[in-house]
Amino acid sequence: MANMENDERALDAKAQQLMEDKDAESRTRVFTGPMQIALTVLLLVWAVAQLYWNMFGTLGAVKLRTAHILFLLPFAFALYPTYKKERRRRANLPVWDWLLIAAALVSFGYVFLHYDAIARTGRLGNVEIAMGVVCLIVVFEAARRASGNLAVIALLFLSYFAIWGRFVPGRFGTSAFTVKRVIKSLVWDTNGILGTGAGVSATYIFVFVLFGAFLKYSGFSQFINDIALTLVGRSPGGPAKVAVIASALMGMINGSAIANVATTGTITIPLMKKTGYRKDFAAAVEAVASTGGQFTPPIMGAVGFVMAEFMSVSYTKVMLAAAIPAFLYYLSLLYSVHLEAKRLGLSGLSPENIPNAMKVVKERGHLLLPLIVLLALMFMGYTPLFAAIVAIFATVAVSWLRPQTRMTPKVIAQAAVEGSRSAISVGVSCIIIGIIIGSVNMTSLGLNFGNLILQIVGEGQLFLGGAMVMVMSIILGMGVPGVAAYVIVYAVAVPVLRGVGATEMAANMFCLIYACLSNITPPVAMSSYVAAGIADSNQTKTSLIAMRLGIAGFIVPFFFLGNPVLLYGSTEGVALSLTVRAFATACIGVLAIAAGLSGLPLERYATGTTALRIGCRAMLVIAGLLFVSPSLLTDGVALVLIAAEIALDRAVLSKRKPLPAA
Repeated sequence: MANMENDERALDAKAQQLMEDKDAESRTRVFTGPMQIALTVLLLVWAVAQLYWNMFGTLGAVKLRTAHILFLLPFAFALYPTYKKERRRRANLPVWDWLLIAAALVSFGYVFLHYDAIARTGRLGNVEIAMGVVCLIVVFEAARRASGNLAVIALLFLSYFAIWGRFVPGRFGTSAFTVKRVIKSLVWDTNGILGTGAGVSATYIFVFVLFGAFLKYSGFSQFINDIALTLVGRSPGGPAKVAVIASALMGMINGSAIANVATTGTITIPLMKKTGYRKDFAAAVEAVASTGGQFTPPIMGAVGFVMAEFMSVSYTKVMLAAAIPAFLYYLSLLYSVHLEAKRLGLSGLSPENIPNAMKVVKERGHLLLPLIVLLALMFMGYTPLFAAIVAIFATVAVSWLRPQTRMTPKVIAQAAVEGSRSAISVGVSCIIIGIIIGSVNMTSLGLNFGNLILQIVGEGQLFLGGAMVMVMSIILGMGVPGVAAYVIVYAVAVPVLRGVGATEMAANMFCLIYACLSNITPPVAMSSYVAAGIADSNQTKTSLIAMRLGIAGFIVPFFFLGNPVLLYGSTEGVALSLTVRAFATACIGVLAIAAGLSGLPLERYATGTTALRIGCRAMLVIAGLLFVSPSLLTDGVALVLIAAEIALDRAVLSKRKPLPAA
């Protein structure tokens, strides 16, 4: 028992180290003494202040964003080290961090006090320009520490806007912008760092990250794991299916695929390896499952709220639209895991390792009530922000229904502090992407880039334009947190898809999914690399397997790009029967592709020639791809191909005996 606990602690430490190596937002300082107490109290104060401001609306939109930044930046300088190899455990801050905190408080404090006056007159003096420069400097330094690559990307956009864009010939050349114009656009305007990104961070993201922390401390994660075990634990390859369900649900709440891999992966990956899965396959399963949580309703890792803001629609509409794509993604993943288990001859967990379903529901089933409250309020027409705040209080109240889940005042304070800490890195990312959006808007870069692609692919070339946007979205999203990745892609790629004929919802959802999938796409597959480190597997091999397992994520966006009825509720006046038919054919399509890529069922048997096996696999993959087109003709051809493969499969199997289990 002691050895098992030591192994678990060692694996947790390894996962933390992997996160710090791969992910800037995971590198935080650990304080001792009075500094630790002071930071804990201030983080708790921040949580209370944000809830108060969002509940009662005591601050205007811009003042709320500025007040949010006045907390955010000092915490970023206090908690994130200056450089990667810095000693993390310390009793106090370095002098330069105190100076940066002072600069952040003075500059954004000045903006907080004088923004309304500047907005009325539109005139900037030397003091306002100087304060704007300081604001940009401290934002970039905070992003460099907490967001890593995102700061470099933002610096490229800013330098293009302010310096070298004027020297670029042709359509991508810009005007010669003055320092005053740059500062006015990026600091003293709602198109820059005080724009939509800061607004979403100060409202939806902070509150929902806080909600996720309260769910965690109420014991919800243990409930999820137990429920997943009761549902699929006994089926072939049960541990891998448990990993898929648990990681999907936790990834949906915490909004970080990398963090989800590092937390749930330390439990699920060793369990999969012990059951009989190869270590690279086990790591890939965890990476793919954690990545999909970012676009899975009802919370979607908070990125759905950003999408709703950009599209000026209700979050409920975004949530409903994402439901079918997310279901298809996990349906394909679960089927791939099942086929791998059948190929390896794996069985499920023994009954003694499966918790009693009734006991689980009796002891922790009440923890579902906060989620039910959240969804009920949103469907009743209340704002997601109000629903989330009510759900936080409901979590505390519900936890008192059972002694084993009861949240004491100490636990409540811990949840609030952890929620505030978790909101820092994503908040800094949202602030820095305001510089990217402001630069793109001021230089018309997105419009010019979109026009160039439209000239290349031609108007109406929906799937060709989609293929180019897919590549662009994956590249722009590499190494960037989910929310920031979507915003970057939105600014550049969504206009392209709208230009080739995609609906607004389809264009946004398309870009979101591919930006998230950059987490499992080489060469910067952050989720895959962290999972590979936990499993001691090869990073490249793990990433390639993850891409195969997550193939539905790479194909499903083309399903709804050509057939937007799959995005339920996004197309007005569409009969429900059309959505049902599109959903049914899409399910068959992703299952056929998963079967074809896995090599089952034919490769489970001695089918004779290699050509026969390859031919049957190709038939399944082609049939699945044909379902991308919404026409009845392609659906019919696809069904004929699947029927032919099944008939051929049965004919071969009737003449040959199955091979022994691998």
